[in-house]
Amino acid sequence: MTELTQRGRSRILPDAPSRIVRTPLDAPAAPPLIPGDGSTGEYRPEPLEDAVPRVRGTGLAGMPGAPLMNRHDHIVAVRHGQIASLHSWELVTAVDGPGTRLTFFLAGCPLRCLYCHNPDTLRMRDGHPILLSDAIDQVMRYKTVFDATGGGLTISGGEPLMQPAFVRNLLSAVHQRGVHTTIDTSGFLGASLTDEDLEFVDLVLLDIKSGNPETYKRVTGRDLAPTIAFGDRLEAAGVKKWIRYVLVPGLTDDPENIASAADIAARWKSSVERVEVLPFHKMGEDKWEELNMHYELGNTPTPEKHEVEAARDIFRSRGLTVF
Repeated sequence: MTELTQRGRSRILPDAPSRIVRTPLDAPAAPPLIPGDGSTGEYRPEPLEDAVPRVRGTGLAGMPGAPLMNRHDHIVAVRHGQIASLHSWELVTAVDGPGTRLTFFLAGCPLRCLYCHNPDTLRMRDGHPILLSDAIDQVMRYKTVFDATGGGLTISGGEPLMQPAFVRNLLSAVHQRGVHTTIDTSGFLGASLTDEDLEFVDLVLLDIKSGNPETYKRVTGRDLAPTIAFGDRLEAAGVKKWIRYVLVPGLTDDPENIASAADIAARWKSSVERVEVLPFHKMGEDKWEELNMHYELGNTPTPEKHEVEAARDIFRSRGLTVF
């Protein structure tokens, strides 16, 4: 057992598990099943989920797959956060947080963003099953790189909080070993993490996809309110945030919409380190075509530089640091 002191609070944590092959019969009872909470690996928002064809992820070199299990053992392992569905991973610099980052892209997302550039991450069950112990080992291989560059682990997706038990286990295991941790999320499933879980999160890359609830629904198919609620919790917990906003001509570029998004970000000003206004691009369009999915933004242009800068100025007017 390991005692961890973080932000003035002490917690006793089990040591990181070794390799699991089967869940023993005497394992502690899994938490009660709450349909749709994302903890079972079977989160299927309707009717959007059925519209996504089945595919398998790539970029898995060096990550062993989980051993074969029967369905019951697999479900128990998922619910205990011992197995996750991984789309891919990569080692990058200055993209998914500070320094050099090892980024895990978990499979599955409850949103259906019109400009999604990774639609091949949308289905959880199409990912590559990996063990928690192997994920921990993979992260710790790069500990010296993280120490030298100020980097660490980023858990992205898809939407990482579709698999909250695995995320909390991985975050706590590497954080107590001195690895900087980041979550890249829409915040829609932020309620999946408890306030205690947030102690193991150093940074959140939080997407504000629209400041207007109706536009947000149009962009994502979901509601804006959960993202704001999650941001409020992060602010209360003192968790640092990088806010991201994608500027899409004819969709998210209305000045009033941008102003509303800037107002949301400004309410968290004490913990927002930066805002990134990202110009829309169509680099994922080919993936939509390969998956036989209709890409609604095929005729949407990339915004002009002056348009992007004007949007950034709106955020700057709230006293935020903007890139």
